[in-house]
Amino acid sequence: MKEYTFPVEEKEDCCVAEPEVAYQTAKHRYTYADYLSWDDDVRRELIDGFVYELSAPTLRHARLSQRLSLWLGSFITRRKGKCEVFYAPFDVRLSRTGETADDKIETVVQPDICVICDPSKLDKDGCLGAPDLIVEILSPSTSGRDLNEKFRLYEATGVREYWIVFPDKDVLKVFILQNNGKYNNGTVYVKKGKAPVHIFEGLSIDLKKLFA
Repeated sequence: MKEYTFPVEEKEDCCVAEPEVAYQTAKHRYTYADYLSWDDDVRRELIDGFVYELSAPTLRHARLSQRLSLWLGSFITRRKGKCEVFYAPFDVRLSRTGETADDKIETVVQPDICVICDPSKLDKDGCLGAPDLIVEILSPSTSGRDLNEKFRLYEATGVREYWIVFPDKDVLKVFILQNNGKYNNGTVYVKKGKAPVHIFEGLSIDLKKLFA
């Protein structure tokens, strides 16, 4: 492993401070090729060349992820669709510039859930390119990135639908990519409501059951 320095990041008032820190040096950012060379069991994400360690999810986080994954997968199976559902740990490589080489890609994330409908984006290492739907379930250690860096990343790379789950508030916020390449202002769904899955006609999630 390389030797890293650990700078302190400034946090916006809306964000929860994150205990993990980015691996970085003053003159170097890392690529997916570096990411592949780190031979240990630590889970990480690489965002714009900076590395963030990931911790294990809580029980509630895991239950929410499991329920959503099962409902999405069951709907696809019933409709005999071509889309596939994946959940963390599953590597999604994203590039703002369209780079595809391992030593040029500076971002690889592990969304809590993602739905991929274009099989050409799938390879032995995971997904190369934007999923159609990404779900991130907030936790104290990742909420700042999910609400800020990842929001901008998913928007810039063309993720059609972005769901942010607030488990402590029993709230879901859904962002839809518009024709101008920007997300809309988002729609908030509370525990008693149902949230439509926009990439799938005829599917909505009962939030009372999700947050039970």
